[in-house]
Amino acid sequence: MRKRYSLAHCLAGAMAARAGDEMSGPALMLTGFALAGSTTDASSLLAAITISAAVGGPVLGALLDRAGRPGRLLAGALFLYAAGLATILLGLGRLPFPVTLLTAVLTGLMGPALSGGWTAQLPRVVPIERLPRANALDAMTFSGASLAGPALAGVLAETLGSPTAVVCSVALIASALPAAWLLPAGRGRARGVKRSSALSDLAGGIRVDLSAGIRVIVRRPPLARATLTSVVSCVAQGMLLACIPMLGERVLGGAGRGAVLLSCTAVSALVANALLARFPGAVAPDTVIWASALVQAAALALAASGRPVMLVLAVVMLGIGEGPQLTALFAVRHREAPEHLRSQIFTTGASLKITAFAVGAAVAGPVAVRSLPVALLLAASVAAAAALACLAIPATTVDPAEDRAQAN
Repeated sequence: MRKRYSLAHCLAGAMAARAGDEMSGPALMLTGFALAGSTTDASSLLAAITISAAVGGPVLGALLDRAGRPGRLLAGALFLYAAGLATILLGLGRLPFPVTLLTAVLTGLMGPALSGGWTAQLPRVVPIERLPRANALDAMTFSGASLAGPALAGVLAETLGSPTAVVCSVALIASALPAAWLLPAGRGRARGVKRSSALSDLAGGIRVDLSAGIRVIVRRPPLARATLTSVVSCVAQGMLLACIPMLGERVLGGAGRGAVLLSCTAVSALVANALLARFPGAVAPDTVIWASALVQAAALALAASGRPVMLVLAVVMLGIGEGPQLTALFAVRHREAPEHLRSQIFTTGASLKITAFAVGAAVAGPVAVRSLPVALLLAASVAAAAALACLAIPATTVDPAEDRAQAN
């Protein structure tokens, strides 16, 4: 299988799925506003599909770890996510809004499949010596998707209507199904282990796996450091997102121009990760994680100056911090996570980051209305706290055999 399934196949599928996911957020917002006629309804729709990832990620990861063919389960999750988006589109303006909102919540449960669930499968695609470069290339798909997705959503919404943008996001996610389905098989807990097929036994096993995964994250300091720093950094990134429309309006002369700032961040993150892919292992990932948080803190503080040139420089710096931090985070997870819990650790981390991003945006919104510079400085303080939190946890390691013994 490995000869027929290459890293290029994996990355192409991941890029398509993630671009569709990045596209779906703004597309749903625009469609919700157009069809439901309410800004509150539109934002509620986006919040519903985002926040439920906190629940879905750990469970989905535990199921992936127990699957002999995780690619097929991953493909199923992608199909449900795409189907959920299509159902939301069909329900807007036709079904009671609470029903559509519930559909968004259920759809969001599958969201971590597009991020951590896919990345966790990389060791099945490439040998261990090629994993650092594969990590950097995989992280580039996130930056590329965050650049292409919103831009494509905006163009389609403007030219063909916002529902068309949702349809395109569904098509992109669906196009990734073959790449997910054909992922190489893993060892899976189903092989060599006698398990009852009863649903109650499966649920009990998942509960045990969830507890084991959390213990691994907490007990392995490098993994705890990386997880805590990335989650707190996402709070700061969400705070910036809440400030983007006001920054565009007050500094660049138009709220819509705030999207240009996000594009600058995505481009600089893409370039930074391209350099990491060319020189993998040049800097220890543990160092990159906390240093990148400091770069993000400096960038957010610079954005508070309110000067156009300084603002553009700030968002470029932000991408230089965000991109390498994501690559380093993947490297630490692959290095520290036991193989039988890898998917769960990746999807749990993705869930925490998605939720933290949403919390940051929710907190910063009211603050930015009162004072935009204060909101940005608060975001800078949160990013700096992420670096300090990383350094506060001792960088000792635990024998992986101990984790495996305790998890089992």
